[in-house]
Amino acid sequence: MARAATVTRTTSESQVTVTVNLDGSGVADVATGVGFYDHMLTALAKHSLFDLTVRAAGDLHIDVHHTVEDTAIVLGQAVAQALTEKAGLTRYGEATVPLDEALARAVVDISGRPYVVVSGEPPQLAFTLIGGHFMGSLARHVFESFALNAGLTLHLTVLAGHDPHHIVEAEFKALARALRAAVTLDPRVVGVPSTKGSL
Repeated sequence: MARAATVTRTTSESQVTVTVNLDGSGVADVATGVGFYDHMLTALAKHSLFDLTVRAAGDLHIDVHHTVEDTAIVLGQAVAQALTEKAGLTRYGEATVPLDEALARAVVDISGRPYVVVSGEPPQLAFTLIGGHFMGSLARHVFESFALNAGLTLHLTVLAGHDPHHIVEAEFKALARALRAAVTLDPRVVGVPSTKGSL
């Protein structure tokens, strides 16, 4: 049975619906109204092999921040629901991904204990507009909001890079590949992969 979930969240700032299938083939259908973010979420789906459908409508006339962050929240909630009881999980995943001069590493633990460390981003990234609408500082908001709502421990490190587009895309792709490894079911794992008996 496919591990899948659909979550909808409505606030005064946005309405977001996300459907995710962890056992998919990387098919994405993403529409947030923020072009660069759509590109990043499509890359996330492609390289995690998650099937992902996203529909978001928000107050873009004010700023893209609400729509971007709220979408990450709902994506995290959908992944948490799709993981179900977590039996048989590999649990840990790690990936280092280049994009030209940029290099990013992501380490994921499906721990049930949300914690996020993002390091190595050049200071100027936070103040750079990418694609005309996506401020570089939003990338960190996405990773934090996603991981906290998915119940993940996430360490994301930028090892090299100067082009803001390349840096953020390498981060998303590294996260995708780490997630792909972490959610994989290992037939040798009996029950939940924790000595506590729960995640």
